[in-house]
Amino acid sequence: MTGILDSRYSWARLSISLLIAAVGNVGMWALVVVLPLVEAEFGVDRSEAALPYTATMIGFGLGNVLMGRVVDRIGVARALSIAAVMISLGHVGAALAPSIIPMAIAQVVIGIGAATFFGPLIADISHWFMRRRGIAVGIVASGNYLAGGLWPLVLSPILAMGDWRLAYWVIAVAVLVLVFPLALLLRRKLPADAHIVADQVAAVRTQATRLSPLQLQLLLAVAGVACCVAMSMPQVHIVSFCVDLGYGPAVGAGMLSVMLFAGVVSRLVSGLLADWLGGVRTLLIGSAGQMLALALYLPSTGLTGLYLVSLIFGLSQGGIIPSYAIIVREYLPAREAGQRIGMVIMATIFGMALGGWLTGWIYDQTGSYQMAILNGIGWNAVNILIVLLVLGSTRKRREALAA
Repeated sequence: MTGILDSRYSWARLSISLLIAAVGNVGMWALVVVLPLVEAEFGVDRSEAALPYTATMIGFGLGNVLMGRVVDRIGVARALSIAAVMISLGHVGAALAPSIIPMAIAQVVIGIGAATFFGPLIADISHWFMRRRGIAVGIVASGNYLAGGLWPLVLSPILAMGDWRLAYWVIAVAVLVLVFPLALLLRRKLPADAHIVADQVAAVRTQATRLSPLQLQLLLAVAGVACCVAMSMPQVHIVSFCVDLGYGPAVGAGMLSVMLFAGVVSRLVSGLLADWLGGVRTLLIGSAGQMLALALYLPSTGLTGLYLVSLIFGLSQGGIIPSYAIIVREYLPAREAGQRIGMVIMATIFGMALGGWLTGWIYDQTGSYQMAILNGIGWNAVNILIVLLVLGSTRKRREALAA
């Protein structure tokens, strides 16, 4: 039954999954663009304004585990339809919110729904590929950044009028209209014995490392938190950063789009690298590049320099999170992929939530993003140390894979 893997249908399913991801992941990025407008309307400081984002990331993290289990039980098509309803209702609730706290509660619902379009969707497509799993995962994961790059451009005319609530109504309608017909195209189920070869390969790889599955899972979770605390500083606060420098929110939104479109390229290239070097080495390359880009933000205040550093940042960090999913599929049982990938993605999202709030808090205390950037560099160093530990624990991997 392995003929179903890497087949023509697999690639067609991959294309549909990418389209769905580009739509549904708006739930993660819309708030980043409207953050300055929300802050101004509700009259709150930077850390309070970041609370809805933190709530979104908490929902997104929990949703990767909860909706991953839903996908395993009822299939990805039904799960995506349920998630579309959740995203729509969440945006309507946020648009009607009279203050920052009710909006944050609505963003939790949005986050849970949006999570289905990331970790669970990645887990689903990973089952349909063996030889090209890395690039397949990278393509679906890039839908997250496509959403972050495209939706700010779609919503920019509305945001130019200062009406973030109308933008949320547009998202609520668009997600329902677009996701339902696309989800119907993913109703085909994977054959029951398609996991046999994948489980055999994972067992061989697990024997090639001194880490138990539980130890590897925990290390990946801690690494995910560390890398994403660092990652959140530019991704969450780049618009506000540009406003502070006098460039305005439109420039900041454009810079975010550059960063995320570069992230799409990074995820595709990282997918190819993962098929060649493996997930752990690919993760190390991305993490080192992200740390370098963060350091380059420290002296950059000019518009050209900020665009260039944002481009470097996007090209460096885009492949980091998909690498975790690839590592899970390389070393852990295929039948547990949805839940295990969801748990690692949940850790990365909690890192984003913590980092988004922590960066705002440091800004409120210091009046500058300089210390927040240094904080991100420190967390990034922790991530690199953990990845080196995982890489160093592997022994005789080539011989085991050859066997």
